[in-house]
Amino acid sequence: MDTFNTNEHPHRRYNPLLDEWILVSPHRAKRPWQGQKERLPEEHRPEHDPECYLCSGNTRSNGVQNDYYTDCYVFDNDFSALLQEEVDYKNDSNELLQMKPERGINRVVCFSPQHNLTLPEMEIDSIEKVIQTWKQQYLELGNKDFINYVQIFENKGSVMGCSNPHPHGQIWAQSSLPTQVQRTQKNLHAYYQKNNSSLLQDYLVQELEAEERIVIENDHFVVVVPFWATWPYETLLISKRHFGSIIAMTKEETHSYATILKELTIKYDNLFETSFPYSSGIHQAPTDRLPHPEWHFHMHFYPPLLRSATVKKFMVGYEMLGEAQRDSAPEQSAKILRELSTVHYKTKKQHLDANISY
Repeated sequence: MDTFNTNEHPHRRYNPLLDEWILVSPHRAKRPWQGQKERLPEEHRPEHDPECYLCSGNTRSNGVQNDYYTDCYVFDNDFSALLQEEVDYKNDSNELLQMKPERGINRVVCFSPQHNLTLPEMEIDSIEKVIQTWKQQYLELGNKDFINYVQIFENKGSVMGCSNPHPHGQIWAQSSLPTQVQRTQKNLHAYYQKNNSSLLQDYLVQELEAEERIVIENDHFVVVVPFWATWPYETLLISKRHFGSIIAMTKEETHSYATILKELTIKYDNLFETSFPYSSGIHQAPTDRLPHPEWHFHMHFYPPLLRSATVKKFMVGYEMLGEAQRDSAPEQSAKILRELSTVHYKTKKQHLDANISY
């Protein structure tokens, strides 16, 4: 009988944030670089696109003109999934057919006036302005009496359903806790009640001791490929200090957060030398005016690319009917990401073209 090896033998891993399991089958793809390494042709976008409804000074489809903004710009989504208005509703739901009205606000956050500048290509101080905008929005929206959760997120790339290439994120603030947040809340709370400590703080201690899944670490934040990662190059960004929401960040932590965001997204771009698509989002304490000592600030990155710029993972078949599954151990993905440079591949190429050694 063979001795169990996490890089050889199928096994399941537990995700304590969502109280679910994932099947890991490392023997199916011992080398994530299998297959042809394909690159997409470089997409050349102008700094300002007169046809883009997110660019500075342009008119959107509803006839509203954008401000001539110079850094971050926020506006209410013209095609909002949620509405602020309260409605008169008679609840005649039953156990099997339940529904209720949901109020909320959807906003768009343009990271920069530059149409062709993604997060990894922005300067640290510009990313800090994005973070300051996230703080302001969390505070403003969270203070509204009908808002109990503020979800800050980004869908990058058309493969993630992003309808406009201008670098931007979104904020959905609503009266209920979204399902994933509610599940996380339940598990964080149960752990805190049992151990009188933060689940993610205790988890981070173990990751820092093990070191094998760490991608980047600085004074205030750590990026890991989580033990329970589902997506090939999924990462989890965790604050070292225990605090519940983005507004608790100090000036120094904000700078560290901007730095690690830039470094991580550069690594993603460098992986397959493409503008790397992903969905990312911040998970933090609800804004329901209740104490939440169980919450620990963290951010998820879910990228779909598997072996090249054109090969991605699909959640189909067994994963839709059974449970999530991955073909490489998280430790392998962490090693690949960790060893990547934090100098953007475009910068390296520019220097090579100019005969400048890096």
